Amino acid sequence: MSPAVMPTYARYDVSLERGEGVYVYGTDGKQYLDFGAGIAVASLGHCHPILVSALKDQAEILWHASNLYNIPVQERLAERLVESSFADTVFFNNSGAEAVEMGFKIIRKYFSNSKCPERYRVISVEGAFHGRSLACIAATRQEKYTAGFGPLMDGFDQVAFGNLNELRAAITAETAGIVIEPIQGEGGIRPVDPNYLRELRQIANEFGILLMFDEVQSGVGRTGKLFAHEHAGVKPDILASAKGLGGGFPIGACLATKEAAAGMTAGSHGSTFGGNPLAMAVGNAVLDVVLADGFLTQVSDVASYFHNGLESLVAKHRHVLRQVRGQGLMIGLQCQRDHQNSNLVQAAMDEGLLSVPAGDNVQRLVPPLVITKKDVDEALLILDRAARRVK
Repeated sequence: MSPAVMPTYARYDVSLERGEGVYVYGTDGKQYLDFGAGIAVASLGHCHPILVSALKDQAEILWHASNLYNIPVQERLAERLVESSFADTVFFNNSGAEAVEMGFKIIRKYFSNSKCPERYRVISVEGAFHGRSLACIAATRQEKYTAGFGPLMDGFDQVAFGNLNELRAAITAETAGIVIEPIQGEGGIRPVDPNYLRELRQIANEFGILLMFDEVQSGVGRTGKLFAHEHAGVKPDILASAKGLGGGFPIGACLATKEAAAGMTAGSHGSTFGGNPLAMAVGNAVLDVVLADGFLTQVSDVASYFHNGLESLVAKHRHVLRQVRGQGLMIGLQCQRDHQNSNLVQAAMDEGLLSVPAGDNVQRLVPPLVITKKDVDEALLILDRAARRVK
């Protein structure tokens, strides 16, 4: 890696220069089946023709316009997200962390606007990952993300994963909201029980606080629904989206009900680049594909096939693999011993498959949503060879 690049990443010794479909290629010409997808970002694979066409067409019309003016392509994407979700309104930014932080601002503004400024605290759950900004690491509350950046921003409390009694007990007169990932990504592909999500909705209603879902990684079709919370039949007040929404182009979106966002009036928030025409054109192209008839059904079908194959793989390699978990194409292979997940990720890479390590000793598999059963078969063969190499 060039010394000109700040060394904040522990990078693999691989240099990628191009991608096509579900494959990426190194500068040495080696082909990799990409089941990391830029950490669940390349939702439609690499250089998808519909996305490429949308970006090229928009690039010849208008790249940037300030949000001081109406941007028709932005309005169209917002309207489509509203039509397809619980939300009434959308704010566009550039990343998942920005979308999450916007959600925190909405929560605080809601209670300030309701003449209850003393209510500002947000409860998160253990194992969470909400981004790298100062507010987001305060909500995440993991030492590996917070070390050296103290003191942590005030206003965030954390409770044990899956413990409703502890969560209920943590609510005080200062509590304003709850934030949770329906499926923890960095935390180890840990799905939240649907009943737990339904209980959270009831608790939020009971105490008059706002419920926020962080679907930066789990949203935009990854679980076979547009958003993962839909499987539980629960509606949040606020939702953060990013990653797959741009298919590789930087984009973030914070969705909210009109009640939750009532305080977000002119001047209360802004973004120079958020909602720019290039990002909006790509976001619309992604929805053209993801919302097309049969697409999400195909995602679920291929995901089921993949899960079954991985279960067989676990049974075959019990010395390395403990279990398969996740939902749709947000999948985790939990290993038996510490650091085996990192070894498995490296072994799979050596064999020609890209994946991502996650917490709780998990190898994360978040492939493009356009994979086929043939791609799954190839991945399973590679993972079988990789597991044989891990001790």
